[in-house]
Amino acid sequence: MRRFALPFLAIACAAALGGCASDVRNDSLTRTLNQYASAIRWGDYNVAQSFVDKDYAKDHPMSSLEQSRLGQLRVTGYDEGGGPRPDGDDEVVQTVQINVVNVNTQAERSFVDQQRWHYDKEKNRWTLMTGLPDFSPH
Repeated sequence: MRRFALPFLAIACAAALGGCASDVRNDSLTRTLNQYASAIRWGDYNVAQSFVDKDYAKDHPMSSLEQSRLGQLRVTGYDEGGGPRPDGDDEVVQTVQINVVNVNTQAERSFVDQQRWHYDKEKNRWTLMTGLPDFSPH
C-alpha cells in the first residue's frame, strides 16, 4: 500500500503546484486588464503605454501629434464584452468597444479595439502585443 502512496502523493503535489501557478497567472491577467482599462478610461495614456510590449512600442512610437490628439478625447465607455479568451498557451485575446467624445466638437463615436495579450512566465507579467487603441476616426 505504501508503495502506491508515494507516487500518488507526488502527482497530487505536482497538480496542486500547477493549479497555484495557474491561479497566479489568472490573477495577474485580471489585475493587468483592470489596471489597463482604468488607464484608458481615465485618459492616462502614459500609464496605458507601460502595458504595451517593449518591442512593439519601439517599432511603433507615439508621436507628439498623436499624444496631443489623445488630449482632445474623453473616454465615455469601455466595454470588455465577454472578457478575455484564451488563444494559445500564453496568450489571450479580448474585444473591447470604446466610446469617446471629442471635447472640442462634443461629437461621440465608438470603435472596436482588438487586443492580444501575452504572458511572460519569467516576469509573471502580461503585455499588450497590439499597442494602444487606434482612436483616429475611420
